[in-house]
Amino acid sequence: MDGFLDETCGGVTELRVHGVSGTPPAGTLGHPHPRLVAGDGTTGFYRRWQETGQPSGDHPDVPGVRHREAYAWGNLTSGGRAIALWLLLLPFSLANLSYFMLPRPARGVRLRHLTEAAQRLFGLLLTGTLVGAVTRAAVDLVGWQCTAAGRACTYDTAPGWVRWLGVLWGGEPSKRLAVTALVPLLVVVLLWWIARRTWLRDERTVPPRVAEHDGVLLARPRLWHGAAPVWRLRVVHVAFSVASIAVAVSAPFAGTAAGLALTVANAGVMLAAAVLAALPSIARRLDPHTGERTPAWLTVACHVLRVGAPVAFLATVGAAFMGLPAEVAGTQAWWLPGVGIGAFQYTVTVALGMIILVGAAGLARMERGEERRALHGLAAWVVLMVAAGSANVMALGLLFWTASFFGVPAHPADPAPVGGKLYLDEPVWWTAALVPLLLAGLVAVAVVLWLIRRADARRLAPELKPYYLERDDARVVARQWALAALTDRAGLVLGVLTGIGVAGSAAVTGIYLLGLFTPGGGLAGLLASVGSWAMVAAVVALVLVGRRTYRDTRLRRTVGILWDICTFWPRAIHPLSPPCYTERVVPELMTRVGRLAPAAGDQVVLSGHSQGSVITAALVLQLDPAQRARVRLLTHGSPLRRLYTAFFPAYFGDAGLNAVRERVAWCNLYRLSDPIGGPAFRRVDPLAGGQRHEVDHFCWDPLRPAQGEPLPETRWHSGYWLDPSYDAALNRLITVKPAA
Repeated sequence: MDGFLDETCGGVTELRVHGVSGTPPAGTLGHPHPRLVAGDGTTGFYRRWQETGQPSGDHPDVPGVRHREAYAWGNLTSGGRAIALWLLLLPFSLANLSYFMLPRPARGVRLRHLTEAAQRLFGLLLTGTLVGAVTRAAVDLVGWQCTAAGRACTYDTAPGWVRWLGVLWGGEPSKRLAVTALVPLLVVVLLWWIARRTWLRDERTVPPRVAEHDGVLLARPRLWHGAAPVWRLRVVHVAFSVASIAVAVSAPFAGTAAGLALTVANAGVMLAAAVLAALPSIARRLDPHTGERTPAWLTVACHVLRVGAPVAFLATVGAAFMGLPAEVAGTQAWWLPGVGIGAFQYTVTVALGMIILVGAAGLARMERGEERRALHGLAAWVVLMVAAGSANVMALGLLFWTASFFGVPAHPADPAPVGGKLYLDEPVWWTAALVPLLLAGLVAVAVVLWLIRRADARRLAPELKPYYLERDDARVVARQWALAALTDRAGLVLGVLTGIGVAGSAAVTGIYLLGLFTPGGGLAGLLASVGSWAMVAAVVALVLVGRRTYRDTRLRRTVGILWDICTFWPRAIHPLSPPCYTERVVPELMTRVGRLAPAAGDQVVLSGHSQGSVITAALVLQLDPAQRARVRLLTHGSPLRRLYTAFFPAYFGDAGLNAVRERVAWCNLYRLSDPIGGPAFRRVDPLAGGQRHEVDHFCWDPLRPAQGEPLPETRWHSGYWLDPSYDAALNRLITVKPAA
């Protein structure tokens, strides 16, 4: 066979792990001809195929001596077309992120368990928000209102695929509701199918046995093994969703014995799901190698719920299709009684938000560490509020779009005649009125960040003048470094927008409860109208991006950046979110390290860029002590200290990073032009005194030009593998002994 491919193990192996956006193996290896040597098309280990034959000497691919290998995991988050559907699941991913942001002081176990239970219930209500939006759009706006006799969907101009409902059953609402309830059911089935498929692929991977591990959270094998708890949570969320759809069908007929019995049965399923979600054992992860087992009664309860929810739904839809008497005296034409549960859900959501806020504040106060905490330890609550906000924007955008497509969105106070109007209740309009305020807040934050960047650039320029000979060069570099530094203001952006949203929600809730005025006219009406169109535009844009993502491989890779960050963490509280790739990646890397370094004299240098540095740091703490003795760590463009310590201090705080440093020899490269990466422990660049550090090493970017030469191109967050400092750090790690 022409050419040569080194597939041997042993010796020294530089194992490169790429960062976000699914960098292809050719880019990671810096070679046009990568070949798969282990793994499959989804994740795999690649080496360079040498067209000229077997190399020798100091070449990185000498059999049994030295190897360069790349691990490609990007297809887990940007390879499949299903990623287009993941865009709709962003609130669920943010809910999972919030769980791992929660402080975990040693003496706050009970308070933490209470807060975590509230987080799981909040996640359950996020599912209810999105499924409820589809239910309201299909069952309320179309099934109850639009297809009723004389309403918009019975006109000759209405689409034929909904007009037949009004023609056949214009005076029989239960049959219309039974048919339209199939739309949200299909959405739930789709969510279940996607979650189950990724669960079978990733979360059932069992990590190799580790001889011992300490109390560091990242060192616990159970962290990356969520097969059983994710299954239980999925049962709970699906049952809750299915029952909520059935309630919308049966509640309008609760004045009859059959309607009341069905409503109580479905509400009972929802209550049972909520009770199970609040139990600590529902999401508890167990070490797969210790023989620990989940209580048998919990598994039985999940199976009962798994069967009970579809049975109650089928009974409800069957009874509705057979015809339930429409005893809904006093009900206005626009009001579907079953959807009134949304007001109760909103009240519970607010209460849970307050519990989580108080719990997170209490846990942060107990911790009182010296580490920098994003948003003073309240990041978990803030991100959960962002999740709720994004879920509501999607939900209300769908409602306004549906009302606009089939008729005219109307306020309950709008005068008769009803005609083609499709009514949305007052809280929906009040929520829409908040959107322009949030957009104004976003503009204000952007202006503040621009002013901060300009001030920082002016301060940096004189300091850089001695290093960059040309005056304009110093100014250019100062602006670049000041722009990269804005990442440290991420907490400011989240905090301001969350504050505006929470304060606005409290204000409009008070106005609504006190009945001061309605959003049907005046300034409030104008804001509500603008907000409604803004949310419709957001939903349409989301659909268009999703459609293009389905077809465009390059766009899938770009959108995948979001999931590379969000889905590093397991599905701890929301099982319908995009899957955690780390539950597959970490076990695979553990197994590969063992094969690459089978003997005491072998070495593996784990080279992680960006998100790859987070993966390799977590991997180091999962390795057996004998394996760690053969491992070195080289990180570059790493967000470990800059983002992960700030937002996930319980896992990547001083305890976690110090544990990594104590266990392996570690070198971290960083630039001040990098908006993502930074030092893992302490700045050692010239502007910070230029002191040496055992882990952190500063890299100039752009490189300082010689006299009369132009300023080199800035590499920002990429190209660390091409930096001269990289080869120097790699050679230094190969010759040193492990840290412990």
